[in-house]
Amino acid sequence: MIANNIFRAIGDFFVNVFFNPFDSVRFEHNWWLQNSFSWVLVIIAFTGLFYWLSELNKHQKAGGE
Repeated sequence: MIANNIFRAIGDFFVNVFFNPFDSVRFEHNWWLQNSFSWVLVIIAFTGLFYWLSELNKHQKAGGE
């Protein structure tokens, strides 16, 4: 019973608190505003990828296996 309430509380938090700003953006009729979050995530992902690849390159040049 307690575990069920914990999962309901987590679900309630994500639906009503965490995703609430996304619901307000979802009903806007502006393509740029709706997709800006996706582009920010793409930029963060590529930045992390290039950093990771540069660290792998440094490790390989230092004689790591």
